[in-house]
Amino acid sequence: MAATPLPESVSIREVGPRDGLQNEQPIPTEGKVRLLDALSGTGVRRIEAVSFVHPKAIPQMADADEVWQRARRVAGVRYSALVPNLRGARRALDADFSEIEVVVSASDTHNRRNVNRGTAESLDDIAELIALLHAAGAHVEVIVATSFGCPYEGDVDPHRVAGIVDRVVADGADRVAFGDTTGMATPRRVRELVTAVRDRQAAVPVLLHFHDTRGTALANLLAALELGVTEFDASVGGLGGCPYAPGASGNVATEEVVHMLHDMGVETGIDLDALLAAAELAEELVGRQLPSGVLRAGPRTRLTPTS
Repeated sequence: MAATPLPESVSIREVGPRDGLQNEQPIPTEGKVRLLDALSGTGVRRIEAVSFVHPKAIPQMADADEVWQRARRVAGVRYSALVPNLRGARRALDADFSEIEVVVSASDTHNRRNVNRGTAESLDDIAELIALLHAAGAHVEVIVATSFGCPYEGDVDPHRVAGIVDRVVADGADRVAFGDTTGMATPRRVRELVTAVRDRQAAVPVLLHFHDTRGTALANLLAALELGVTEFDASVGGLGGCPYAPGASGNVATEEVVHMLHDMGVETGIDLDALLAAAELAEELVGRQLPSGVLRAGPRTRLTPTS
């Protein structure tokens, strides 16, 4: 059987400064700025920079405004912010963000643990957010968390996820992302979800966000590539997780994704050496060894495929 052709290039959104650091002990503002600036110099073209949330909910993001004011903006890099509600959306707009992300969980239980309301209520709130943000000229991406499974409810029906996509697209969402919140995804689940969504919303830009809890993140990414998906989240060093999902380990490491893709001839535009330097900085800032295997491999061996 002939292999499925892979795309020539993919777009990676670096989520370490937000999704990664919000799951660590709070680090000083200066450190966050250093990491954001280092990542801006790697060649990555999309970065999730901060989230505008209440400091009591996520104290790690309490200094989001200051971090963003002090960060170096690099031409050609698209920076985005995550917001949970109208107040956060207004803060993001005041900070001059034009790419905004909002989250809803496919699992009703996870959504209640995350934002203290059911999925249906959150979808109503998101409709208001989209209207407000579009009126201000911003683009909106809706992230559907627990798309591949929930730590509280177990399996999530792909058709339930597809129904959520139908709703947010009808409400005006510009893009949709699917989060593997606790690393329950497998290549089979990836194929089923992407197929279910595309059968109903073939024209909507899709991004996938994988965790490596069970060691399947790169296999899932390859399965998505074979389906023609070309947009992915990843986090420097494998930082991240989910504070409302028991057992959630870190996001797939950006350098592991880049290493694999480049070795397969798929371009990312990212300088792996610069990315590894940013991963080393991330380790310094959080004060512990990060799970990235590529970072552990060392400069002379990390690009050499093993037999």
